[in-house]
Amino acid sequence: MLVGLFLWLTELCIFVLSVSMRLGILGAGSYGTALAIFYAAQGHDITLWCRREALVDELKTHRENKDYLHGFSLPENIVLTSKLQETVVDKDIVFLVVPVCAIREVLTQIAPYIEEKTILINTSKGFEKETQKRVDSLCHDIFPDSLLDKTTYLGGPTFAKEVAKQLPSAAVIAGYDHALVGSIVDSLSVNSFRLYPSTDVVGVTVGGALKNVIAIASGISDGLGLGYNAGSALITEGLQEISRIGVALGAKETTFYGLSGIGDLVLTCQGELSRNRNVGLLLGQGRTLHSIQSSMRMIVEGVDTTNAAFHLSQQWKIRAPIIESVYQVLYEKKIN
Repeated sequence: MLVGLFLWLTELCIFVLSVSMRLGILGAGSYGTALAIFYAAQGHDITLWCRREALVDELKTHRENKDYLHGFSLPENIVLTSKLQETVVDKDIVFLVVPVCAIREVLTQIAPYIEEKTILINTSKGFEKETQKRVDSLCHDIFPDSLLDKTTYLGGPTFAKEVAKQLPSAAVIAGYDHALVGSIVDSLSVNSFRLYPSTDVVGVTVGGALKNVIAIASGISDGLGLGYNAGSALITEGLQEISRIGVALGAKETTFYGLSGIGDLVLTCQGELSRNRNVGLLLGQGRTLHSIQSSMRMIVEGVDTTNAAFHLSQQWKIRAPIIESVYQVLYEKKIN
């Protein structure tokens, strides 16, 4: 058994020789920075976009993102910019790594500049607060049909710090064009970052969004000291709630038993690096949501996603007691 496990982990770390590409990364938070560092280490030319000019200047000066990914140096083949057009034009692949609250604005601004050769990979996980739409639905609203087939979605259990450290990781790329997804998997599965193809865009985006709600619940359970038994039961039932909502929206049930479902759920519910779990943990310990959010620099997607998930479950008449309970804690200030 141990030999088999060692061989599987070693397989994740096999280096796959790939052609150098020009990659644009929209968003210099922890995950965007981690992707930039990881793929720069593979020899690709990276352009990393930061919304704030002051952050661009700081990153250029220190070659380290001290605010969002402390302790990791930015390789010299990462170009830093605050100009969206510079990040998108003449790129082979563009990663969209911005908070969901900013996605509509960014998609609208970059749409005119995405070239025929360019592939877009979204990594953002959540629902738009005002419309309760998934990221793929926003792409349908904004992009012309010619861009939709070239837009893909990344999901799975990958913490930013571990990606930056090049620790073994696995994720899913979902898209409408099976051949295109396969080519992305071949191009970007390098070193310790193994990618797997999927055509279930709805399943991958729903799983990535709703696991953050269950992670808040998991943190609350731990903060209240309810124990491992309760935590395990919560994750198990949480997966069922995610699956029920996802299937109602058109996802394949089997997707939720893969990397972008249970894989991402377990990591986010149990990993100490999980922002959503940590918010729940502090809530369970008696902190208010306002005080928690005021002390955090990064956006916690699960808070807005809880609102969308609750209303979706009500709309589709889906039994989702965990999601309903998290909604009550966040929006009705109920906690026992």
